[in-house]
Amino acid sequence: MTKLKLGALADDKPVKLTVELPAAVHRDLIVYAEVHARETGQPVGDPVKLISPMIERFMATDRGFAKARRGRPSTSSGSTSQN
Repeated sequence: MTKLKLGALADDKPVKLTVELPAAVHRDLIVYAEVHARETGQPVGDPVKLISPMIERFMATDRGFAKARRGRPSTSSGSTSQN
C-alpha cells in the first residue's frame, strides 16, 4: 500500500483564499484526493480541501523554513506557533 505524507484532515475554521493552479496540478490534486480516500477511508468531497494540509505538511518538513522561522523575531499577533 502507498504511504502518503498527508494524514487525516483536521476540521478547523478556514481563512478564504483564491488560488490559481495549472491544469496539470489540478488533475493531480484530484487523483491525490482519490488515493487519499482509498488509503484513509475518509472521502474528500472537494479536493481543494487538501491544499491547506499539503502546504502545512510542506512547511513543517522544510528545514530551511524551520531555520529561518527560528531566527525570526517573535510577533505579538500570536498568529504563528512554534513547535
